[in-house]
Amino acid sequence: MPINYDVIVIGGGPGGYIAAIRAAQLGFNTACIDEWKNSKGGPAPGGTCTNVGCIPSKALLQSSEHFEQAGHHFADHGIGLKDLTIDIAKMLGRKDTVVKQNNDGILYLFKKNKVTFFHGRGSFVASKDGVYEINVAGAASEVISGKHIIVATGSNARALPGAPFDEENILSNDGALRIPAVPKKLGVIGAGVIGLEMGSVWRRLGSDVTVLEGLPTFLGAVDEQIAKEAKKAFDKQGLKFEMGVKIGEIKNAKKGVSVAYTNAKGEAQTLDVDKLIISIGRTANTIGLNVDAVGLKLDERGMVIVDDDCKTNLPNVWAVGDVVRGPMLAHKAEEEGVAVAERIAGQHGHVNFNTVPWVIYTSPEIAWVGQNEQQLKAAGRAYRSGTFPFMANGRARALGDTTGMVKMLADAATDEILGVHIVGPFASELIAECVVAMEFRASSEDIARICHAHPSLSEATKEAALAVDKRTLNF
Repeated sequence: MPINYDVIVIGGGPGGYIAAIRAAQLGFNTACIDEWKNSKGGPAPGGTCTNVGCIPSKALLQSSEHFEQAGHHFADHGIGLKDLTIDIAKMLGRKDTVVKQNNDGILYLFKKNKVTFFHGRGSFVASKDGVYEINVAGAASEVISGKHIIVATGSNARALPGAPFDEENILSNDGALRIPAVPKKLGVIGAGVIGLEMGSVWRRLGSDVTVLEGLPTFLGAVDEQIAKEAKKAFDKQGLKFEMGVKIGEIKNAKKGVSVAYTNAKGEAQTLDVDKLIISIGRTANTIGLNVDAVGLKLDERGMVIVDDDCKTNLPNVWAVGDVVRGPMLAHKAEEEGVAVAERIAGQHGHVNFNTVPWVIYTSPEIAWVGQNEQQLKAAGRAYRSGTFPFMANGRARALGDTTGMVKMLADAATDEILGVHIVGPFASELIAECVVAMEFRASSEDIARICHAHPSLSEATKEAALAVDKRTLNF
């Protein structure tokens, strides 16, 4: 007889491992299945985020930012350096160490919370009398069973037709994180989060980077004013952008990659690069889940169909994270994982999509929560807007990074904060205050009346709130 669990989570990424831990905290006998392997073949839970996404990309962004600062900005502080070098192998090694620390941390948390971990690929076998059998294909296959199943299998990088990833010349986010030497010329298809972050890493280290984007506008999902400010900064840094292009044939040869495309004017162009990163989105990872064995419904894109509570069409089968509707963000997956575990326990888990923050970890960082100005105008919502530039912030001046601004949007009648948009230093940290404020339905006046430490970057948030009422104090 298969070992029986109260809850089985398929997938150990942010949504999966967090769901498993929360379920165990609530008293359920819980198992988590994950197939990621480290370089030695051992378990590496954490999913795309930990292994080839959020965590390693931030490690490389930090390393490359140090290099950029040393080469171009330390002199402003009176710090002189000679013969500055970069050891790519050591940089990648540090990144791998950071990843392993996170992998090991998750395994420790499983042990601490008494979650049984299975290293292998989970798939449905059958369902009978309200119990689901799950096959674990690892070093040796075994079948376990559970009453509640949480599918958290994540997503995969989307490839361009005719240009499969070889992770040598044509790279997904995985290959982009382990280029062994700085390419002289780097091409990026897709000016989204991954494209901008990876393009920034290798541009700082010396690559000539060109980004090709099919959409006519830069960062169309971002508030237009913020996107324009970010674009100016990236242009100044040396990132090259071609917007509104149509990608044609991509030729992959030993010496590099050739990309044929048509620019926004309809002119035929060719981009020859040493390496090409393709970052055009991600697809749900449901292949091999064997959904037909139990009748789990997927949509036309291969995503698991769920309702607002992450329930699937099957009783006691749930799905969270990248494999379901909504933004493909690690923290969104985590919140859904917690909410589902609590719903299984009869509690009222909740995820507010309108207060899920977004961050692009470039320099300057870009972060936002809630609605942008374009969306409010399209909805016919009356609003007031306030902005405050970091150039007028004392802490930003001391940091030597005064790029960007904080922008706050509030309802014209009630003053409730509808959205906050930041481009500038530590935007990823500053956005948290705004998320809390919006979750409690605060007004811009509430933020304006709160005492913020001086000198701090957070004062720019307070001043943007003051600007909604046209009464900034420092600009």
